[in-house]
Amino acid sequence: MKKASINQEEQEKKIRSLIKEKNVRFIVLQIADILGSAKSTTLPVNQIDKVLNNEIMFDGSSIDGFTRIEESDMYLYPDLSTFSLLPWPTLNGYTVARMICDVYTPDGKPFEGDPRYVLKRAIKKAEEMGYTFNVGPEPEFYIFKKDEKGDPVFESKDKAGYFDMAPMDKGESVREAITVALENLGFEVEAAHHECGPGQHEIDFKYADALRTADNIMTFKYVVKKIADDLGLFATFMPKPVAGIAGSGMHLNMSLFKDGENIFYDEHKENKLSDEALYFIGGILKHARGFAAITNPIVNSYKRLVSGFEAPVNIAWSEKNRSPLIRIPAKRGASTRIELRNPDPSCNPYLALAVTLTAGLDGIINRIEPPEPINRNIYEMCAEEIKENHIEALPKNLYEAIMELSNDELIKEALGSHVTNKFITAKLKEWKSYTSKVHQWELEQYLRS
Repeated sequence: MKKASINQEEQEKKIRSLIKEKNVRFIVLQIADILGSAKSTTLPVNQIDKVLNNEIMFDGSSIDGFTRIEESDMYLYPDLSTFSLLPWPTLNGYTVARMICDVYTPDGKPFEGDPRYVLKRAIKKAEEMGYTFNVGPEPEFYIFKKDEKGDPVFESKDKAGYFDMAPMDKGESVREAITVALENLGFEVEAAHHECGPGQHEIDFKYADALRTADNIMTFKYVVKKIADDLGLFATFMPKPVAGIAGSGMHLNMSLFKDGENIFYDEHKENKLSDEALYFIGGILKHARGFAAITNPIVNSYKRLVSGFEAPVNIAWSEKNRSPLIRIPAKRGASTRIELRNPDPSCNPYLALAVTLTAGLDGIINRIEPPEPINRNIYEMCAEEIKENHIEALPKNLYEAIMELSNDELIKEALGSHVTNKFITAKLKEWKSYTSKVHQWELEQYLRS
């Protein structure tokens, strides 16, 4: 049994008080597997003592990328700061609370295959350097109607584009419902709008430290899918659900703070970017191919990373345009940040933030100078110009990305051997399955040959 600190005792007291005050009937304990899927178990509130004493066990061998069957016992250690009331009752009208958990082994040690632990390990490295890593995500998603079988209908009557309003925008009321639910969960929603594709949306919430942001991304995806389903709709975070229209990304706005100050800002520099900011960019660019399999982890991710839809293809940075991998938004001072544009919402946010932080810190530690910024549209540059500017490309498919990950020792170290091996094994299996299937495009192209 754990020995609670004073802070833990205060949090437990507050949780017990809220459970009684709000008449909570069930408690959901949530984790994420290596591939980024949310997993949970629901307990009646009479088990709260066991929950708070870290006594809830589960079968780790049944979770993707966790453990073998002969070493399957795992324990859920709830992060008490994540306690929240779900903003909707059950079908029977009961109130439900939720806590996000860390995974521990029976001997009381953090499980090295827990994605949340992987991120905590990277955060600790930053903290040892005096840094706090803050991240603001911009997750995009599509909402489709359903047919009589409950399957999504990809032909959308929504013809709206970026920032359009009703009646062109058919999703305004859906975004409102999602926003209210998020606010009830403690989110500070900053903006909600229609995106470029028909039926595509973006809801932005305030930046936070990396761990809280990763937790928030997992919660956000859950809320979006739940609200859409309640309204008889289908929400997807698939990077490229429909060919020929914009894909869904999840840009990450990243900054480092030290002693309460944004260290990416330097008022004495011409562009107001500090040396640390430039080194961080240098580290990101150096390892971009190595971490692409983490930030863009599925076969479909690479259908989005093509020219023509504002998704980055080239490993470069810019202060003025959106075609490279990294963009520097115009705001300075405390808002100075680096916008990494290749991640998509299919990624595991814990792993994605861990590897991007590690890459950036490598840049600072080793003073990796980035190349000169590319402030013209790379999409309009010819192959010779791209070559002259030494601009590399991101991997073109999942297999290429897996090979790059296999060769990047720093990124593998950030993930740890357990996660690296399990992740690569799972992704090679996914790639093999994809390449062994006959797809509609092939039938259209070759059937009559």
